[in-house]
Amino acid sequence: MTKMASGAVLALTMTLGATAHAQGVAKPYATMAPLDQYLMDRAAEAALAKSAAPPSISDNATILVLTAKGYETVAKGKNGFTCLVERSWMSPFDFPEFWNPKMRGPICYNPPAVRSVLPGTIKRTDLVLKGLTKPALLAAIKTEVAKTRLGMPELGSMSYMLSPHQYLNDKGQAWAPHMMFYAGRSDAAAWGANLPGSPIMLDDDHTLTPEPQSTFMMMASAWSDGTPYVKGQGHGH
Repeated sequence: MTKMASGAVLALTMTLGATAHAQGVAKPYATMAPLDQYLMDRAAEAALAKSAAPPSISDNATILVLTAKGYETVAKGKNGFTCLVERSWMSPFDFPEFWNPKMRGPICYNPPAVRSVLPGTIKRTDLVLKGLTKPALLAAIKTEVAKTRLGMPELGSMSYMLSPHQYLNDKGQAWAPHMMFYAGRSDAAAWGANLPGSPIMLDDDHTLTPEPQSTFMMMASAWSDGTPYVKGQGHGH
């Protein structure tokens, strides 16, 4: 879902969102659930965050975990990467599962994305923890963008989402291992995305993402633990 870059889980839910919506996803997620439903045991969350990328990357990355006060660093890395678990509110604002407390999006950002994409995840999360409703959250993010406190992705920004334990939405769940590449607002044609035979995907259906970025996805052939990816076959549940 992405343009759920940020996202953050932002890009994570995007590919499957339109399909889920078309099939009539129920609407049990109209508002935010109690906060404790989004939180995890710190050690378990750290391990889940690290599973977003191969150990050769995540073992040397900074690891963040979500608390009632926001994301906190539990391990300081040395390779410039940062790994964390994004929650459902990093989805596009028109995604039906925006408040789904089951969603977990393990992600490892590379250094350029740490500097330019991760701040969007931190800001959205901080605003959510202040109790903002979705309309108020959307307005606040638009204000941050207008005041240039949230800018375009830095050149070379990308992330890994290879965790076999990710839960991206109720229909797709683990979906598939993939990488995400962040750029300024761009259309699919500019990347050759969504064309027959192209490995690049951009979901054009979810446009309600106020951050000034587009998130392109490329499937990977294996999960972070080395298990081969088999299309249509879940893993890690």
